[in-house]
Amino acid sequence: MDLEKATQENKGLSLLKAGWKGIISIAFSRMAIIVLLLALQVLVLFGVFRRFGDFLPHIFGGTLIFSVAMVLYLLNGRLDASAKLTWLLVIMLTPVFGSLLYLFTKSDLGHRTLRNRAAKMMEQTKDILNTSTATMERLEQQAPGTASLARYLDRCGSFPVYENTSVTYFPLGEKKFEELLRQLEKAERFIFLEYFIVEEGLMWGRILEILARKAAQGVDVRVMYDGTCELSTLPRDYPKRLRKLGIRCKTFAPITPFVSTHYNYRDHRKILVIDGHTAFTGGVNLADEYINHIVKHGHWKDTAIMLQGDAARSFTLMFLQMWYLDEITPDFSVLSEIPTSTVSQAKGFVIPYGDCPVDADHVGEQVYIDILNRAQKYVHIMSPYLILDGELESALIYAAKRGVDVRLILPGIPDKAFPYALAFTHYSALLDAGVKIGEYTPGFVHAKVFVCDDSEAVVGTINLDYRSLYHHFECATYLKDVPCIPQIQEDFEDTWSKCRVVTRQNIRKGNFFRWLYGVILKPLAPLM
Repeated sequence: MDLEKATQENKGLSLLKAGWKGIISIAFSRMAIIVLLLALQVLVLFGVFRRFGDFLPHIFGGTLIFSVAMVLYLLNGRLDASAKLTWLLVIMLTPVFGSLLYLFTKSDLGHRTLRNRAAKMMEQTKDILNTSTATMERLEQQAPGTASLARYLDRCGSFPVYENTSVTYFPLGEKKFEELLRQLEKAERFIFLEYFIVEEGLMWGRILEILARKAAQGVDVRVMYDGTCELSTLPRDYPKRLRKLGIRCKTFAPITPFVSTHYNYRDHRKILVIDGHTAFTGGVNLADEYINHIVKHGHWKDTAIMLQGDAARSFTLMFLQMWYLDEITPDFSVLSEIPTSTVSQAKGFVIPYGDCPVDADHVGEQVYIDILNRAQKYVHIMSPYLILDGELESALIYAAKRGVDVRLILPGIPDKAFPYALAFTHYSALLDAGVKIGEYTPGFVHAKVFVCDDSEAVVGTINLDYRSLYHHFECATYLKDVPCIPQIQEDFEDTWSKCRVVTRQNIRKGNFFRWLYGVILKPLAPLM
C-alpha cells in the first residue's frame, strides 16, 4: 500500500510539474528575450519622441545606417537562410536592440567558452576510435552511398563505422525499460547515464535502486542530466543526494538566466552505456510518461534501440566527452580497457554519431537529407515536431516528387501548442508534393525514426525542428543492412494504421486558428 500511495503522489506531482515545463521552456528561451526587447524598444522610442523631438532625423538616420550594416553582416554570415530571415525581421522590428541581441547570442562569453571547449574536446579525442580498414572496404563494396555518408561523419566528428554489433529495436518505452533493468543488473565495471529528462517516479525509482546497489558493489556509476531538470523535475541539490549513494553526478549547463546564452544549448541526448559493450539510445527519457505509467497526452509512442558489441564504444566516448567538457584533465583510459566484442556474427553496419550545436556542421540534418536524397522506394519518418528550415523541407519535397513514398507520422495529441501550429504551416507544401502525413490519434508520438528502402534506418534523439537540428546536443545511430530494420518498418506501418491521414480537405476544417497561430509564429521559429 505504501508503494501504491507513493506512486499516486508521484502522479500528482508529475501532472503539477508538467504545467510548469511549458512556462519554463518559454521563459528560458531566446523567444522570451526577443519579446522583452521588443517591448523595451517601444518604450525607448516613445521616450525619444517625447524628449528629443528636435533630433529625430539624426536618430533615425543613425539607426538606419546601423541597421543596414547589420543586414549586410547577416547576409554575408554563415547562418542558414531561414535563420537569416528571422534575424532580419528581428532587426527590422528592433533595429538597435535586435542587433545587440544577435551580437550577444553569437559572441557572448558563455557561447565562446562552450564552443572552445567543444572544439578542444573533439581535437583531443579524434583519434581514439577509428574505422577499421577492412570494415570500410566492405562498406565501399556493398553500399557506396553509405560509405560516402560514413566519410562525412568521420570528417565531422570522428564517428567510426562498426560491424560486430547486434541491434535490438524497442517499439515502445515500456519494452526498453524492461530490457534496461535486465542489462543494468549485469553491470560489472561501469554504468554511464546521460539523459535530457530525469524525473522521480516509478521508472527512475527502479533504475536508481539498481544504480545505488551497483555503486555499493564498486561499479563506477555516473549520472548526467540537463540543467532544465532543476526547474521542472528534480531539486537543485539532487547531485549531492546521488553522491551520498555513491553515484557520481553532474548537471549539464545549469540555468543562469540573463547572464549567458549558454543555457540555450541543451543536452537533449539519451545515452546509457554498460561496461562499454552495451548501449541504449532513442527518444525515451527517464520519466513515467515515457513508459505510459502516467498519461499526459494520450498514449505515448516512443522508440529506442540497444547496441551490443563494438559500436557501444562510440556511445562510451560521447558520454565521456560531455562528462569532461568542463574539466581540464579528461580521462579516457576506460576506453582502452573495454575488451573486443564477441558479437562476431552480427550482420550489417552501425554508425553511432552525435551533433554539437556550437560547431559549423549540422550533422543530424545532413544525415536526414542524405537519406532522403538517396532513397529509391520509400522514406518513412516518425517525429514529434515538424519545424523545418528550407533545406530539409526541399529535401522532403524533392524525394516525393521523384516518386519516393515519403510518409510522416506526427502527434495526434500535441504536448505544446506552438510546435503543433508551426507543423501545420508545412502541410500544404508537403501535401502538394506528394508527401503523406498521418497524425497519431491515440496520443503523442515522441519517436525520432527514419527508415528507408528496407536497408537503412536512424533511431536517436534528433527531432525535425530547429531546437534539435541547431540548438541541442544530440545523438543517434545510423543502421545499414541490420536485421532489425524490417521490424522498424513493420512498427511504422502498425503506427500508421492508427493515424488519421491528413488531406487537403480535412486541414481546412476547424483549423483556422491553428493555421493563424502558426503563420504568426513562423518568422520566429528558428529562435524557439
